[in-house]
Amino acid sequence: MDDGKPTGPQAKWWSRPSAAGPAAEDRTPAAEDREPVAEDRGPAVEDREPAARSQTPAPVPVPVPARPSDGFGRPDEHGQEVPGPRPSGQPLHEPDEYSTPPYGGPGPWAPAPPVQRPTPAHGTVVPPGAGGPPPQPAPADAFAPPQGATPAGGFTPPHARPADAFAAPQPAPNDAFAPPPPHPGPAPAQQQHTQWLQYDPWGAPGQPLTRPGPPEGMEPGGRKKRRGGAFMGVLLLTLVAGGIGGGVGAYIERNGGLTTVELPQATRDSGDRAPESVAGIAASALPSVVTLHVSGTAESGTGTGFVLDGQGHILTNNHVVAPAGSSGDITVTFSSGETASAELVGKDSGYDLAVVRVRGVSGLKPLPLGNSDNVQVGDPVVAIGAPFDLSNTVTSGIISAKQRPITAGGEKGDGSDISYVDALQTDAPINPGNSGGPLVDTQAHVIGINSAIRAADSGRGPEAGGQSGSIGLGFAIPINQGKRVAEELISTGKATHPVIGVTLDMKYTGDGAKVGTKGADGTPAVAKDGPADKAGIKSGDVITQVEGQRVHSGEELIVKIRAHRPGDDLDLKLTRGGKERTVTLKLGSASGS
Repeated sequence: MDDGKPTGPQAKWWSRPSAAGPAAEDRTPAAEDREPVAEDRGPAVEDREPAARSQTPAPVPVPVPARPSDGFGRPDEHGQEVPGPRPSGQPLHEPDEYSTPPYGGPGPWAPAPPVQRPTPAHGTVVPPGAGGPPPQPAPADAFAPPQGATPAGGFTPPHARPADAFAAPQPAPNDAFAPPPPHPGPAPAQQQHTQWLQYDPWGAPGQPLTRPGPPEGMEPGGRKKRRGGAFMGVLLLTLVAGGIGGGVGAYIERNGGLTTVELPQATRDSGDRAPESVAGIAASALPSVVTLHVSGTAESGTGTGFVLDGQGHILTNNHVVAPAGSSGDITVTFSSGETASAELVGKDSGYDLAVVRVRGVSGLKPLPLGNSDNVQVGDPVVAIGAPFDLSNTVTSGIISAKQRPITAGGEKGDGSDISYVDALQTDAPINPGNSGGPLVDTQAHVIGINSAIRAADSGRGPEAGGQSGSIGLGFAIPINQGKRVAEELISTGKATHPVIGVTLDMKYTGDGAKVGTKGADGTPAVAKDGPADKAGIKSGDVITQVEGQRVHSGEELIVKIRAHRPGDDLDLKLTRGGKERTVTLKLGSASGS
């Protein structure tokens, strides 16, 4: 406060109110009457902090005892004596022989004046008649010593502020510590009798306790600078966080996460499958299937076979073992991975079948043989083999057709290596290496021997540049025919072929098989005393049916005949001179090669 300097006696601002009589004239306090500075300032701060936190504090009046008359006052409207001007030249207080601050000398430990509550918005009551120099602006620091204090001899009380100095303070923007506006209301009568009891150093407008806001007149650019600095800080923090997040993400991606990941999975089953399923069929048949590796002086190859009995006999195709010749090597590899050397027992090029044998091998499991006559078109089948040397390969399909007359071989050019097969057709994938492998039914019984495939280039084989992959046209020798030939090969080393005793004209382009005019060596086309001669077949006759099945070519007639055993009776239908006739004959036998 910087009010006008009074001329009369006034209350000493550092003394406590007392109800004593005239003896209170001596205002010099004893050492025990003065509270320590920390205790005097502490309550003021504690009183101040709740006001800073509360936006609408209610002023709590503190009763002040009536001061004794000092002889220089006059009563106010309430009957209370208001201090009047002191005589000129009279000191405000007795000299302090101990130089106690703030009268003896300045110091930061000067005690704070008694504080009641924040001063009301209308300001401090100024005693009437107080004169002095014009009002001076309050210093910026509320804790600085009031103007007019004399360091040597005494203290001049602060002068009154202008009326507008106590306007409601406006808190600085965004400053939570700015003091709230004081609660309006009339001051109690006890606080109006003296200007010093209402002095509030904390209530100076625009002077918060801590964190002062920007000074008046500050350009908005300062705030923009602060905002720019905050923005740069946030941007830097974002970049750092992004880098850390990227590093953590890369670590997780490369190392599978920060923790071990366990995905749900079904428990392991016993491995049992239905016997008629493909898995059940494969599990039953695979131990009996072998892979053959054949090498000779000029060539080598890979094929498949299956065990026929406990003595080590294995059935396969003739063209599988043909590269070995008479001095080549044949090695058999079982599904378990064990290997053994094998020897050739017998072979037949007309049927494209061969039997080899392994010795000294125990625990062999023969593969049961089925009946190919029971097979129906559409029956499910499974083919097992080593396509392209991939052993133990299992494929599945159905029987696409029966009694497909096919011929295979013929690489020698003289026809001695041509095989005639009344085959089972299947769409189960068959590829090079599957040859000689079993074609099994749903009971894991062999119903055929996989022997040939149809290439995509109209039947040309791999040797002629044809495609060797499967196109869903595979052919198997019926097991009924394979069984008979295998039994003969094991028993005698050779197989017999059923014959009718005629030479066919293979250049005939009409429908049916035509009997030729001459044999290969100039002999008659119908062998004397042969099955055909005994049945009355003549040279030039055209055979059109065998056992009620149409025959369209000489190859088909051979296939149909070889599908039977020697000694079987056959009914043939033929055409002679435009007339049809039916004959019956008994099939003869000829040794195979």
